[in-house]
Amino acid sequence: MSLQYIIDGYNVIKHSSYSLPGKIKDERAALIEFIKNRRLCGSAKNKITIVFDGSPHVPGPRQHNDEINIIFTRQETADEWIKRAVESTVNPRNVIVVSDDKEIKFVVNSLGAHTMGVEEFCKNKEKLKKQDKKDLLKPELSYSQIDQINRELRKIWLK
Repeated sequence: MSLQYIIDGYNVIKHSSYSLPGKIKDERAALIEFIKNRRLCGSAKNKITIVFDGSPHVPGPRQHNDEINIIFTRQETADEWIKRAVESTVNPRNVIVVSDDKEIKFVVNSLGAHTMGVEEFCKNKEKLKKQDKKDLLKPELSYSQIDQINRELRKIWLK
């Protein structure tokens, strides 16, 4: 089951937890590189759509950048586009909207989709790495249980 991430582009760019990576001058291109390089949306099978208010410098309402779909809303706001996109989704449970806008979060959650704050999204990969390391170090059995199992196995196998 792949997920669909819909990202409110300027909401992420203007957030304090997002820092412009490298020396890329264009904020929109930098955001795309930031998401791709840090794999913030997880699996490559997950669909990523970044929505920006306004229009691009090049003609056409949509641009595709490899696996990331970039939408420029032109005459409507990014918020309106995101709400409409979630409403028209067949399975909203597979949709994650990244925004700090309270109205978007309310509407998206009421439609059955999920929301993620910008700070959580930007720090998502670091948190997952730390959590994975903790899970690897955390034994599921206590040492006394492990010892007991080892003794029982020795009785069975080393007769």
